[in-house]
Amino acid sequence: MTANLRQGGRYDAVWRAAEPYMRARKNDVHIPLSYAYAVKLLDIHPDADRDIVSLAIILHDIGWWSIDMKDIIEKGFGPNMMQSDVRFLHETEGVRLSRDLLKPQGWPEATIEAVCEIIDGHDTRPYPKSLNDRLVRDADKLWRFSVTGISVACEWFKLNPGQYAKRQATKFDLFETEAGRRMAEEELPQTCATLMLDLI
Repeated sequence: MTANLRQGGRYDAVWRAAEPYMRARKNDVHIPLSYAYAVKLLDIHPDADRDIVSLAIILHDIGWWSIDMKDIIEKGFGPNMMQSDVRFLHETEGVRLSRDLLKPQGWPEATIEAVCEIIDGHDTRPYPKSLNDRLVRDADKLWRFSVTGISVACEWFKLNPGQYAKRQATKFDLFETEAGRRMAEEELPQTCATLMLDLI
């Protein structure tokens, strides 16, 4: 490992290298929030691999950078959105970019392969392949139950915050872990109260 992958700032170099690719689809907001949820999930699941989960959540959506924003909104959030061409493309591009970012930093090939396996299918594959994959999928979803997530994502779906919050209230069964589901169930009412969705 190179020196800048130290404990405490272990992933700093990855964040810095990935940052230019986070300037699409509000990923510069989504990814840090999802990372924070991943850290919480890792603390609950110490048997997961912290490096693999952390790197995968940092890099999982950088592939959106390769796709036109109009296509992202029109195709990535329309009917059958999880199986749209742009969903598959952002995963493929995410794998390519992740390899390009991780290899020069000295990450072991086995870690890179495990990270890329999660990224390749994190939206479109119907099932997780491992506990690490389950935690990344849950961290990826959890931000949409926060004030920021509802505020950002409602626009993508052409809904107001109240309508989007009601949509999210039907999504608890999509979580892969009990911890992830519990976090979402606890956060959504707080978000609704903060946004005063009972009134506006």
